[in-house]
Amino acid sequence: MSEEIGAPHAPHAPHAPQAPHTPTPHTPAPAVTTPAVTAPAEVTAAEVARLAGVGRAAVSNWRRRHADFPKPVGGTETSPSFALPEVERWLRAQGKLAEVPLRERVWQQIAAHPGGSVAALVKAGGALLVVRERPAEWLKLAAGPDGDLAEQLRPVLDEVLRARLGPGHALTEVPLPVAAVPLLRAAAELAAELGAHQAFEFLLGRHLDANPRQYTLTPDGLASLMAALVAPADQAGQAPRTVLDPACGTGTLLRALPGATALYAQDSSPELAALTALRLALGGPAPVRAAAADSLRADAFAGAAVDAVLCHPPFNERNWGHEELAYDPRWEYGFPARTESELAWVQHCLAHLREGGTAVLLMPPAVAARRSGRRIRADLLRRGALRAVVALPAGAAPPYGIPLHLWVLRRPAPYAAPPTGLLLIDTAAAAAAGNGAVEAAWAAYDASGTVEEVPGATRVVPVVELLDDDVDLTPARHLPPPAAGGGPAELTAVRDRLAETLGRAARLTPPPAAPPARAAARPPLTTIGELARAGALELHTGTGSGSGGAPVLTEQDVYAGTGPTGTLTAGPEAPLLTAPGDVLVPVVGAASVARVVDADTAGAVPGRGLVLLRPDPAALDPWFLAGFLRGTAGTRRASSHASTATRLDVRRLRLPRQPLAEQRGYGARFRALAEFEDALRLAGRLGEQLVQGLYDGLSDGTVAPD
Repeated sequence: MSEEIGAPHAPHAPHAPQAPHTPTPHTPAPAVTTPAVTAPAEVTAAEVARLAGVGRAAVSNWRRRHADFPKPVGGTETSPSFALPEVERWLRAQGKLAEVPLRERVWQQIAAHPGGSVAALVKAGGALLVVRERPAEWLKLAAGPDGDLAEQLRPVLDEVLRARLGPGHALTEVPLPVAAVPLLRAAAELAAELGAHQAFEFLLGRHLDANPRQYTLTPDGLASLMAALVAPADQAGQAPRTVLDPACGTGTLLRALPGATALYAQDSSPELAALTALRLALGGPAPVRAAAADSLRADAFAGAAVDAVLCHPPFNERNWGHEELAYDPRWEYGFPARTESELAWVQHCLAHLREGGTAVLLMPPAVAARRSGRRIRADLLRRGALRAVVALPAGAAPPYGIPLHLWVLRRPAPYAAPPTGLLLIDTAAAAAAGNGAVEAAWAAYDASGTVEEVPGATRVVPVVELLDDDVDLTPARHLPPPAAGGGPAELTAVRDRLAETLGRAARLTPPPAAPPARAAARPPLTTIGELARAGALELHTGTGSGSGGAPVLTEQDVYAGTGPTGTLTAGPEAPLLTAPGDVLVPVVGAASVARVVDADTAGAVPGRGLVLLRPDPAALDPWFLAGFLRGTAGTRRASSHASTATRLDVRRLRLPRQPLAEQRGYGARFRALAEFEDALRLAGRLGEQLVQGLYDGLSDGTVAPD
């Protein structure tokens, strides 16, 4: 995948796995029944906002307006942290907080744990597992003092872990000192409120959210699609009973497949293997076997044959074991080149399947086309192991700028005739958008070997057609799009719409520019930062993540003037949604762009690289604001130039101080200019569609030359 990404990508392992750390025991504390912070905790501005149930911008306003707001005690200048007790006292004194929510207090104990949040999560997860599996025994233990609980919980936890995770698992030696008991009690109290499974999901989600650069996660929606594609693996039509993920990360893929009777997970990171084991054990009754080791070099489940394999392997690895694994029996379809680590993972997964079992792997697109892997790809096709390649849209999974692929593989039965075709699906095409269309196409092909062909979206390509010098399996290469304008009737409709749009653009053409009737003193200027501090507008940075299913408005959408096309990245919190009158500004790139949100773009999530400005309608006219932000001179003053891109500091953008009535006069003119610009943009798109449609129609014979 070096052509597309460059730097090696490790989807699951953190950059620096933390070693287990045993905190120094101190004098046992008396038994408590409410959560307590065991170490001085610090909170960020975002966490203060969660405590008070407000937006992050409100916390910034409090810091500016209230001299007694707690001073930072850590963090950085741009992302400071504050002492939790001081923040609580201040919020209560201001009447903004009656009591710290239980989940927030438990999370602060996790974050402040001296051994690190992962060690705290493992301890809390062990206690939650006891609460789930043996609730009566937990209540009996929790009734005693902390010292007795710490001493008596260890053997009970060991029994539960052996029953759920098998003997010899990595969690056997998890230390449970007296100092950890307040955290365990707090986790149990949270379980009483949410349930043991949901309590652990919440705490794990907050940990992942607090460390976004340490982990590259598989989004839940994609995990559900991958799980759905392996569901028909059992020949009786039932869900797979035994499932393996050899690069399990946090267990998202295995968690997406209900009904399994045995789950096998392996990851090179001990902390991820431990978290996955607890997550899966808390999530259902199926036995879990989790191992911490490199699956390619030290396969913990060698010889095991499972019904299904789900895998999001590391991408573009060079040091995957090419030298020491040269004679490994897993290379049934050919020894992978050093640059083809992904094909090593493909064969590792196939080696673990029973006959007829199915594997689904997330792959970088280069694996389908690199010349160094063409012989292995050809053998996978000839022997019927590779059954489908699904091209995903960019943004479906990290790295978000790359349109990744799904490979669906099947362990061939001996002497069975291989299929004569390969199913190719391109989800970027409108006809195949959404998981449902992909699942339906795969189910139809899996049952009959055929599928209804959708131009540009779905097709079963004969294997013989693919076995050329390149063996390029990229779906877009074998799924030529339909004619740009459709048939003659569609082209006529495009032409009529173009004529109407050109007429509208002519009517909207601005009148000739003229200087002011008289010279007037320029009004004083202000900046976006000053307006935000004064409360005249709110400033929010787009992330493109959150809970729910709202669409995402990307940078490209704002530049092109189109509706939202992005996909929401899963996150623990409800996202900020656009509302009419908001102004969106891209922060990367040299172009001056500011877009006012209308009814078509309201209700979307601002994506990465966007800043959302929400003006107070009693103080600022949105069209006045957007119009002055588009001025070239102001954009240049507020931009900084890095080696690869120009970045805009929105807070430094300037606009004149004017009464609201005068703002509206400017705003009306700016709005008319935006409508004229939209008409020109639409006319350009329609003109391109008409021209390309006529070229396509004339060349393929659907349009007569006369």
